[in-house]
Amino acid sequence: MFRLFKKKQSQTTDAPVRVPAHIAFICDGNRRWAENRGLPPLMGHRAGISNFETLVDWYMARGVSTVTFFIFSTENWNRSDEEVNFLMELFYAELKKNMAHALKKNLRYRIVGSRDRLPKKLADLCNQLEETSAENTGGTVVFALNYGGQAEIIDAVNAAIADGNRVDCETFETYLDTGDLLPIDLMVRTSNEFRISNFLLWKLAYAELLFMPQHWPDLVGDENLWQYTLDEYARRDRRFGGGKKADYAGRKKVK
Repeated sequence: MFRLFKKKQSQTTDAPVRVPAHIAFICDGNRRWAENRGLPPLMGHRAGISNFETLVDWYMARGVSTVTFFIFSTENWNRSDEEVNFLMELFYAELKKNMAHALKKNLRYRIVGSRDRLPKKLADLCNQLEETSAENTGGTVVFALNYGGQAEIIDAVNAAIADGNRVDCETFETYLDTGDLLPIDLMVRTSNEFRISNFLLWKLAYAELLFMPQHWPDLVGDENLWQYTLDEYARRDRRFGGGKKADYAGRKKVK
């Protein structure tokens, strides 16, 4: 009877659910979300940034260790001065909140991208948040702010040349602004846009891509959609270029 019980117990044990170590979001659709509701476009940005801390805590509680948000690209400077100025003030207010969040949850914060064009008070706050949270070990939150993937790679190439170094993948990564981050396992883009838009090109090399129809303010406040991203990732078969061998006709070889 003991053997039967042990066998039955092993059969009913659930296999561990695979979760991404690093999930990255392209936060798209704020203005369309507002337009659909008859609201001023800027209110979409406010709605889109309103729940970051709760979303981060939810994913980290389920085993995700790094959460990245693409919130402002190098191309976004082409928007109106009114919108850009509004966003800079919004980012400043959000990062001020994140300072307390980092302390409370033992989180490390990274802000990647050039700070040259940011308002001084925002650039200073980015520096302060990174320095204050640098030794925290409870997980990593990344904001890509004034970020462009091609520019990051070019800067890294020039830095390696200036050092007179030949590089391989491993050493080249040390020159990247994102070099200390884990590779992205799952990238999620909202608002039915099917492109990566110059986002973390090096870290996306083997990422699973998930494009969702919901606008970002809908996703950021909906736990059911958060669960959907993890469920979808768990269904993916990640082979990294490997997998079972096939013959020239495409049939799997049977041993």
